[in-house]
Amino acid sequence: MLLLEWLERSALADWVAGSLWGYPITLVSHGIGFAIVVGIIFMLSFRLLGMFAGIPYQTVLSYMRLAWAGFLLNFISGCMLFSAQATFFVTSTPFLTKIAAIVIGAVAAVLMQQKAREDARDWDSGTAVPSKVKNMAIVSIVCWSITIIAGRLTAYL
Repeated sequence: MLLLEWLERSALADWVAGSLWGYPITLVSHGIGFAIVVGIIFMLSFRLLGMFAGIPYQTVLSYMRLAWAGFLLNFISGCMLFSAQATFFVTSTPFLTKIAAIVIGAVAAVLMQQKAREDARDWDSGTAVPSKVKNMAIVSIVCWSITIIAGRLTAYL
């Protein structure tokens, strides 16, 4: 707990929690990063499930760099938001649920991206997407949805 208390007293936490612009800038950055990463990963997941058949897998995959940039923005802004209330968040069930869902969702995204990079040309040519990959897409959608819900609940519970 001493580390978390130190973090809450840091200059960064003071800026996020105490300045006129710190919290709004950080929260908007978090929202933008989240919209980017979740939007693109949902698009890949839905495409793997057979939706948006007119969009080649390669096209969806070309946006994954942007998705990971959004993830990085989210990680940085999330750490900044965490610093302002670290001792509260570390005991918050919605927050801990959100973090677990992010970790599982990110692993699913990496695995989906990796598998799609290997086999996307075949899938675009008509080969069926394996059920294992479709299951990863479902896990991804569920995890990122839980992340959204738990993130909102963190602010209110």
